[in-house]
Amino acid sequence: MLRLIAQGRSNPEIAHALDIAGPTAKTHVANVIRKLEVSDRTQAAVRGIDLGHVPTETF
Repeated sequence: MLRLIAQGRSNPEIAHALDIAGPTAKTHVANVIRKLEVSDRTQAAVRGIDLGHVPTETF
């Protein structure tokens, strides 16, 4: 999930990639943002990279 967020994918794109419903993707994204204690997707991506959860080779 975090890798897809860091790639700049939208909720519908994440849902399609993971074969889940759109509202489910939205919930998961919100949970990632909450658990990382950030306020938006961009900050979540940066925090994920800083913590080593998102490899920079992804980009």
